[in-house]
Amino acid sequence: MIILPSYRRPVGLHPPLDSPEYGSTRLRAPKQDLVLLPHHLTEVTGPLLGSDRVQPGDNDLTMSRGGEAQGQRIRVFGRVLDSDGRPVPDSLVEVWQANAAGRYRHAVDNWNAPLDPHFTGVGRVLTDEQGRYEFTTVRPGAYPWRNHDNAWRPAHIHFSLFGRAFTQRLVTQMYFPDDPLIPYDPVLGSIPDPAARERLVSRFSLERTTPMFALAFEFDIVLRGPAATPLEEPHDD
Repeated sequence: MIILPSYRRPVGLHPPLDSPEYGSTRLRAPKQDLVLLPHHLTEVTGPLLGSDRVQPGDNDLTMSRGGEAQGQRIRVFGRVLDSDGRPVPDSLVEVWQANAAGRYRHAVDNWNAPLDPHFTGVGRVLTDEQGRYEFTTVRPGAYPWRNHDNAWRPAHIHFSLFGRAFTQRLVTQMYFPDDPLIPYDPVLGSIPDPAARERLVSRFSLERTTPMFALAFEFDIVLRGPAATPLEEPHDD
């Protein structure tokens, strides 16, 4: 017999769907109470995300289209863990980010910063048996947005995690330590718990830094429980 998962969302940990300081949530937030749909056998068992969907080099964002991306090379690594500290193996981890100048390779991103022809800004990897992942990329730049006067987003990397099936997806963001823009960011500030906000800030790791090549930043992702990583628009699984 297959036992279908059901997890309760911790109160006060994740950002509310309507956060007044984060302007676009006023347009996206639902006006009525959500109706949570249970996951039945179809949602839990398929479609599956196998290892054949990840190719060698998919976790290296610094080499693309016959050249090397511009910017400060970094390694981002960590573990995906359950609430009791157990590693989560074979989870598909995807990232997307702006380039070193703070611009996304996206049709609607047209602010005055250069595009990098050798940087797509996307990568993917599967966690190993210990729940470990690693990416090689460049440190993204800050960029302006129109949320309020003189608004700038701090440097960040978006993370998407898939579980056993396509419907089990979680999304979050990783920030960098000592970024002066963090106190002014209404996206990060929409998380009610200050300790939870700190869990979205990566940790610099001199031990994992590659000499003469790349700095390293550690970012563990805890899926649920009181020490969970804050997630964007989470819901019961």
